[in-house]
Amino acid sequence: MAQKANELTPWVSPLHNWGYQLRELRKTRGLSLRGLAERARVDHSHLARFERAERKADRAQAALLDRELGANGMLFRLWESIDDERGHVANPSVHVAKSSVDLALASPDEAASDGEGISVPCRLADGSVVWVALDRRALLRAGVGLGAAAAVGAGSPAAADSRSVSGLVRKARAASAYGSTPVEHLRRTRRVLIDTDNLLGPRRAVSAVRDHIEVIQVLRRDAKGVDRHDLMELQTQYGELLSWLYQDMGNPKAASYWLDRAMQWSQTVGDGDLSTYVMARKAQLAGDTGDLVDVVDLAEAAQRMARPRSRLAAVARTYEAYGHALRGDADESERAIDDVRNALDGAAADPTPWGVWLNASYVEIHRAQGLEALGRHDQAADAFAAAIRMMPDGYHRDRGVYMARQAVALAGARAPEQAAAIGMHALAVAEDTGSGRITNELAHLDKALIPWQREPSVAEFRATFDSALFHETETEA
Repeated sequence: MAQKANELTPWVSPLHNWGYQLRELRKTRGLSLRGLAERARVDHSHLARFERAERKADRAQAALLDRELGANGMLFRLWESIDDERGHVANPSVHVAKSSVDLALASPDEAASDGEGISVPCRLADGSVVWVALDRRALLRAGVGLGAAAAVGAGSPAAADSRSVSGLVRKARAASAYGSTPVEHLRRTRRVLIDTDNLLGPRRAVSAVRDHIEVIQVLRRDAKGVDRHDLMELQTQYGELLSWLYQDMGNPKAASYWLDRAMQWSQTVGDGDLSTYVMARKAQLAGDTGDLVDVVDLAEAAQRMARPRSRLAAVARTYEAYGHALRGDADESERAIDDVRNALDGAAADPTPWGVWLNASYVEIHRAQGLEALGRHDQAADAFAAAIRMMPDGYHRDRGVYMARQAVALAGARAPEQAAAIGMHALAVAEDTGSGRITNELAHLDKALIPWQREPSVAEFRATFDSALFHETETEA
């Protein structure tokens, strides 16, 4: 199971990683592209291409940027890991399947400068599916329609982000007009963004969450006492939420980056429950990426940090159960699931807000994932079906994720027609929400259904899924 997951994990080049870290450091320091360009004496257009991984900086530029951003050598060391000393064009040539472009345009890329790029699922020549970064302008040149262009914000001025952040800061500071304080306003906004993600998926929320982190950082400059502490706590919570959005968009590297930031910020807050929650999320991400080494260790660390018999302890034990399944230890996995089931009633009485989504359906989902990892496809398919029936309303995206996983289990159980039918439903949710997790599961399904590719329902699913992907071409543009 882990090997299959790794086959579809996006490969991130050292050049892309360097560009991503450069952009995150710049934004963390509150610098625009032009602001950093002036300080580092680098042309701002070149800087934008560095961040998009379209060009490699030279040694002197890398050293200057490291110094101006206060990276203490980290950025320069990442630059040294890039082997190719020549200029580099990172993005492969692709063609666009115009008939169903929505899925391909669903996920804006976190590494693109000033919103100029997106990440899309791409079918390689060998048939595998990976995520690649593409330039938005190249998409428009390829003939993407206006409706699809609007989905990725084409045509927006480069300064739109800074203007929107300024407006959000003014709105938060004027929160008394809404009968609240800035902190209360930001807390309510976070709940709205969580609901938006549950209903519509990550692409509707990710930009707003990033903007609000910048808003909080601005407000913290003048805040004192309790307000300053509360804003730092909110910044941690928004950072964790941003990590989740990137995780759902199929970008584990960005998700890990923001979880690391959230963990650092939680230590500043000094809230043990908050730090425990972030640690549990790190275990969840490790499980999601099939990391056999870290998943159980991180889950056990979260349990040591958690208050005894708390909901967070049960959450971490749930992720540990899946980790044992990934390692092939069925007995330990089932024992952990039983422990969580027994703890559910007590956990429900926990007054803290962390992990409130832990319920019987959530536990059953993780049991199903464990059964699938152990190769027990029939049992996994039944468990997924039961868990989906128990899900509350309002979790449109999550239902799509679990339907996709159910379809994979059904393919493993040699029920291809049923797998293809459920896969079609999950694909519709992927197109609605831009969930990379659904897309990755459907890529697993697409591969698992190859033995039955002549079956009409299977052929229909595979053709529909394929039309929603970009494709690698044999020659470069």
